[in-house]
Amino acid sequence: MNALVDELHQLRWEVDDLSYHQMRVLLLVAAVSAEPGHSRKLDGLTKLAKLDFFVRYPALASMLLDDLGADDRMHIGEVDRLAPTLVQDPMTRYKYGPWDDRYYPVIGALVSRGLLRYAKGRRGSVALTPTAAGKALAADVATDEVWRKVADRCEAVAGASRGMTGNALKELIYDRLADLMDRPHRTVIS
Repeated sequence: MNALVDELHQLRWEVDDLSYHQMRVLLLVAAVSAEPGHSRKLDGLTKLAKLDFFVRYPALASMLLDDLGADDRMHIGEVDRLAPTLVQDPMTRYKYGPWDDRYYPVIGALVSRGLLRYAKGRRGSVALTPTAAGKALAADVATDEVWRKVADRCEAVAGASRGMTGNALKELIYDRLADLMDRPHRTVIS
């Protein structure tokens, strides 16, 4: 019986965890699609992962995207400055830089709920765009105190990355964070 209870608690945590990731990704896609210079969509999973990296590692983002250095919407505190990789939800180093294996189920859940839709991306890539329901939910959640910092970071990152491709963002990360990216694949970025 205790094993079943433990398993249910673990499953509950995973569901809650995926809900958190779904909301953050929805906020990010909504912010990027609303920002001029992104063609009203988030173009490609590489770009999603790199922009999500900037949202999740705000102190590193301010070192990488020049426009973010003095942007108060990043909500960078002293602890962030002293330990920029000590974050609540770390990512792993993968083939093309920072990655999170949850992107596929997160995106699938958002699409199946009618909050995001697939769109044609550059050179055959998959792009994401929020539906009317997704935009409305993202706008509503962005006003909630619990999500305000994440929403602010998403908006700041969307503006600072205007016109950049996923590959350009990846190259920026590898160039400016070479020591941090010089680690085996599947290693946590911390």
